[in-house]
Amino acid sequence: MAVTIKDVAKMAGVSPSTVSRVLSGHPRISQKTASKVRTIMTELGYHPNMMAKSLVSKTTKSIGVILPKPAEELFLNTFFMELIRGIVSQANKSGYDIVISSGANEQEEVEAVGRLVHGGRIDGAVLLHSRQNDPVVEYLHNLDFPFVLVGRNEQYQDVLSVDTDNVQAAYDATRHLISFGHERIGFVSGPKNLIVSKDRMKGYKKAMHEAGLSTKSEWIVEDDFLQESGYRAMSFFMTLPERPTALVVIDDVVSFGVLRGLNELGYKVPEDLCIVSFNNNAVSELYSPPLSSVDIGIYHLGYVASQALIQAIQGDDKSLFCKRHIIPHRLMVRQSSMHNVMRTT
Repeated sequence: MAVTIKDVAKMAGVSPSTVSRVLSGHPRISQKTASKVRTIMTELGYHPNMMAKSLVSKTTKSIGVILPKPAEELFLNTFFMELIRGIVSQANKSGYDIVISSGANEQEEVEAVGRLVHGGRIDGAVLLHSRQNDPVVEYLHNLDFPFVLVGRNEQYQDVLSVDTDNVQAAYDATRHLISFGHERIGFVSGPKNLIVSKDRMKGYKKAMHEAGLSTKSEWIVEDDFLQESGYRAMSFFMTLPERPTALVVIDDVVSFGVLRGLNELGYKVPEDLCIVSFNNNAVSELYSPPLSSVDIGIYHLGYVASQALIQAIQGDDKSLFCKRHIIPHRLMVRQSSMHNVMRTT
């Protein structure tokens, strides 16, 4: 005979309603009671009927993670794997499952989200990046459906979001290169429709302007977050009559392409070109040379995004949906940027 909630309650010495509250993660249940009840559930082999539970509570205990592109492309960049690891870790602790969906373009993304929302399959959604004029943000905002954005949105600035101060992070990276005497500093950016590209470009230009340095258009390249983007950038930069002596690169994965291109062309880092990048990929420290990178706390971004969304879903306070969480960043200085150059007079 299947173990019931009443069996668990009897052995734990609590009421069935208390067991139910433990299952739903109710904040008024003490950690001691919740731990005791869950231990007995394990001992008895009790598994709640989530379908029946969702019909009663009108919740699914699932959150959707909306990928910004097909998975076969997305996971070429470890940023998203680490971000999802943080989301999943916190969701599991809160008793929520993850439903992953994606689309090949913006229209397919909206359709995928619509199926999850109107099919009653999720209680909220995590959007993994922010674009200018983002139709998915607009769709969820107009539905008044719970969601959290990793990044920021210019059109709806009051939405629940978790982000890095990307303007300041790029400013810090650029100032670091300036402190080593660099005046010709280039920038390898991401797609121009992404807010992160716009913000990091702004930080780079701000630092250059404050130092009285020019930002020539030929020293700025915009492309995708892929190794090949960095490789193509090098093919362009190193043929310029006046090439940069240092680069700020939007992502470590792109930097790996930069390093590969420089190596094939016979240039050395940092002697011929200094590099500072973003995201502090696990491989960055192991690369040759070790890559200076801004650590934006990717796992923490995902963890806090998941936590903020679940708190908003479970709470009665609607203001919880209108908070912006900023995760601190830190520049990890390594060999790729540590080379002084002579300033021009």
